[in-house]
Amino acid sequence: MNIKNVYILDGRAILYINGEDAKEFLQNLISNDINKVSDVNSCFSSLLTPQGKFLYEFIIVKHKSGYLLDCEKPQAEELFKQLSLYKLRSKVEILNLSNEFVVAAFSHEKFLTFDEAKDQPGCTIKYREDPIFLDPRNKDLGARLIINLEKLYLSLKKLDLHDANLKEYYSLSHSLGIVPKDLNKLKEKLFGIECNFEELNGIDFKKGCYIGQENTARIKLKNKLSKRLFPINVINGKLHEGESIYNNEIEIGKVLIDNFDEKANFKTKEASININKPHWIKN
Repeated sequence: MNIKNVYILDGRAILYINGEDAKEFLQNLISNDINKVSDVNSCFSSLLTPQGKFLYEFIIVKHKSGYLLDCEKPQAEELFKQLSLYKLRSKVEILNLSNEFVVAAFSHEKFLTFDEAKDQPGCTIKYREDPIFLDPRNKDLGARLIINLEKLYLSLKKLDLHDANLKEYYSLSHSLGIVPKDLNKLKEKLFGIECNFEELNGIDFKKGCYIGQENTARIKLKNKLSKRLFPINVINGKLHEGESIYNNEIEIGKVLIDNFDEKANFKTKEASININKPHWIKN
């Protein structure tokens, strides 16, 4: 990622959760510990089904007296409705600020040029009043700026950042094994822990109860994790969503597989593929 490049993530949306009970409200729902979020640190988290299946993922950033949720735009309205269902009598205000705020991403190297920046995922600083944070999932994915749309281009000019092709950012995300978009296609198909949320700093096994905690903890403690989400590179042919993957004519799964030889070539009906294990997954 070029140090002067910036990528306008127009596929992202911003929700804002505010109010007297905002912290407790989120703590009872999300897979991570809201106590990790402060003016100097942001975190990655998810909302799961009661069975522990994936529903939504987001980055949580402290902002004024509440919390910004940086989520994928196609999931934003559903996430808003889901959070509103859980609100009940909590003193919480939930706002969709997607028409007012925008998310921009730039390099890890550029982030480290700022005063007070630390080389650790989730490190958060302020540019004037706007939060800038190193991606809490993986610092190699760079930093993000959440800013009012009206101030965006003037601020980017002052920061000496130049708009670049968003495909470059998606390519980097894919190479790191981090899903950047189309998350609705994973909804309720995988357990959160199968989405590598533990390795992406999105699950806290020491916090109290949250939705989906029981199955998530059971899979972890009993070592029953048999599937992983990995990126696929097409060697030749055409890949079709949802089709099976084969090894020596034996069907071994779809995108999620059990054990595999990282150097082996796999096949679908019309394509030859490689499956890459990201370096941050140890097991």
